Amino acid sequence: MATPGVEFVTDPATTLQLLAWVLGGVVLGSLSGLVPGLHANNFALLLAGFAPSIPGPPLFVGCAMLAAGVVHTFLNAVPAMALGVPDAEMAVTALPAHRMVLEGRGYEAIRLSALGSILAVLAAVPLALPITWGVTAAYPTIRDHLALLLAMVVVALVASERTWRGRVGAIVSFALAAVLGLLTLDFSPDAPLEAGGMLAPLFAGLFGAPVLIDAIRGSGIPPQHGDAIAMSHPLVGATAIAGALAGAVVGYIPGISAAIAAVAVLLFVPGRSGDRGYIVATSGVDTANTIFALFALVAIGQPRTGVMVAFESVDAPLELPILLAGVVLAGLLGFVLVIVVGDAYLEAVGRIAYWKISVAVLALLLALSYLFTGVVGIVVFCVAAAIGMVPIRFRARRVHLMGVLIGPLLVGF
Repeated sequence: MATPGVEFVTDPATTLQLLAWVLGGVVLGSLSGLVPGLHANNFALLLAGFAPSIPGPPLFVGCAMLAAGVVHTFLNAVPAMALGVPDAEMAVTALPAHRMVLEGRGYEAIRLSALGSILAVLAAVPLALPITWGVTAAYPTIRDHLALLLAMVVVALVASERTWRGRVGAIVSFALAAVLGLLTLDFSPDAPLEAGGMLAPLFAGLFGAPVLIDAIRGSGIPPQHGDAIAMSHPLVGATAIAGALAGAVVGYIPGISAAIAAVAVLLFVPGRSGDRGYIVATSGVDTANTIFALFALVAIGQPRTGVMVAFESVDAPLELPILLAGVVLAGLLGFVLVIVVGDAYLEAVGRIAYWKISVAVLALLLALSYLFTGVVGIVVFCVAAAIGMVPIRFRARRVHLMGVLIGPLLVGF
């Protein structure tokens, strides 16, 4: 009797069918990634809601969902770069990608993000088994000392701010976000869509709304010029691989986000990579996390991301060679798509009055908050948006707002 892996190699019809499902997932992940404010977990849990009703072999459906999750991490960088670009006077407090757009280097930023993601995929696949073995061995210790580990992360993030004003802003931002998380994360409000609870209004308010509010006064996207990457190839590779390794941490340890891991990566990568290194590292962490989360599901039986929750919902078999082949194919397609779509996206947004775009996206975030969490979500969104302005005004990193997840975890121990 042939094993499933042999069957896929020797049966062209089955292989073509699998490719069709992966391509379907790529299309779905591309569309979801381009929707501003659609958090990956909400998208994945939407998938979980209707995936069991899709006619098809569970393995094929699972491959499509993984492909969608991977490509989402490629394409979601595009609206993050094109939307919410502030006025040039606010460049000091802007996100790294926005600073590059303000400098006319948006095309380069898109390519850096694409490279960070695809190199992380190519690095994570061969590294996943040995890293999973090591993390699995250490996991009981990590779990028993998780509160101490998270507390050390918080202290390190605050200490990494370069000014006392920034450190005060970091502490205030973390505390406010933590209180907000404690008050809202366990809510299960009635809503039109059951897809992920309070994460949608919390993340949209904390991270999305503040940059859009500042962008209303901005002059929009300046002319972009040149797509050459002004970062050495070895440094791009080293940063992406470090991001892939950090993706394993994000995949196993709750409360650690891609942004937190990226800050840590840049402390260990040699050279002054600045905004470019941050973009590569964050993209690498975000994409690699999808792969390591799959191995975490196999190793410890716990779905660490919304995509894995959705994957479990279809009872897909854990045929790792087939699933990883689908992930790599999706990553290669995502690499091409983010460059082609990203350039066109920047050009299209640059031709529209920027305040209109900012207001429209804010309205979309409000609508998504309502769809996922009802009227309560709109209130939470507004409160989160106010808290999200705190690190900007203190000129501190927004990463401290991850207290919304870390705070409740610390209190729970």
